[in-house]
Amino acid sequence: MRDKQASKLVFDKVYHRYGDVAVLENLNLEVKAGEVVVLVGPSGCGKTTILNLLSGHIAPVSGKITREGTARTVYQQDGLFPWLTVSENVGIGLRSVKDEKRRDYDMTELLELVNLKSFGNHYPHQLSGGMRQRAELARVLAGDSDILLMDEPFSALDYQARLNMRSELARVLEKKPRTVVFVTHDIEEAAQLADRVLVLSKRPATICRELSITVPRPRGLADDEVVEAMRMILRELGLNNTSSVPE
Repeated sequence: MRDKQASKLVFDKVYHRYGDVAVLENLNLEVKAGEVVVLVGPSGCGKTTILNLLSGHIAPVSGKITREGTARTVYQQDGLFPWLTVSENVGIGLRSVKDEKRRDYDMTELLELVNLKSFGNHYPHQLSGGMRQRAELARVLAGDSDILLMDEPFSALDYQARLNMRSELARVLEKKPRTVVFVTHDIEEAAQLADRVLVLSKRPATICRELSITVPRPRGLADDEVVEAMRMILRELGLNNTSSVPE
């Protein structure tokens, strides 16, 4: 069914470099509507550059990029304004909603969706790291954005909080589907969240392996398809020690 969906994001023979450093070389990729695509690869291979190109923040040296829809980006460190409450931060994403009653309704729905209804009047410093990331998620889901570009959004959290946020993201996407491109160094995270994992080569990056994962989210780390995906990603990255992969 996925191949019948409209394409939301397309790279067609994209090259990019910073000065004399080639980062991407003849990169082709396609992301379908409602798909969660996770990028993994060596440090410095160009994963964040891909997100910046997809968002339109930078332009490629050559090649064509097509984006059908409105994109918002979630970064490693949450982008909440510390002088604004949770509601005020989320409200930034609702600025285009002119009707006050509709804006209030959408605000309530978003805070309920990320389990922060009781924290609308709190400031970011009064929240845990996971709660701040949930508030950031509510903000990027607000308004008319239908594409999420996520740059290692959970990397600053401890392990248990990361596990919780993966489940939270899966739950939120079930209720408010979006097209997602997600960058991570965490192989567990990739296998638990992705419809497809794209394994990138060293710089200049090309796609050296594509893995489809069909088991429904949320997924357990011991699910057979998750375990096999983790093994294949590790193998593709040249990490032969798979002792951390559950048996």
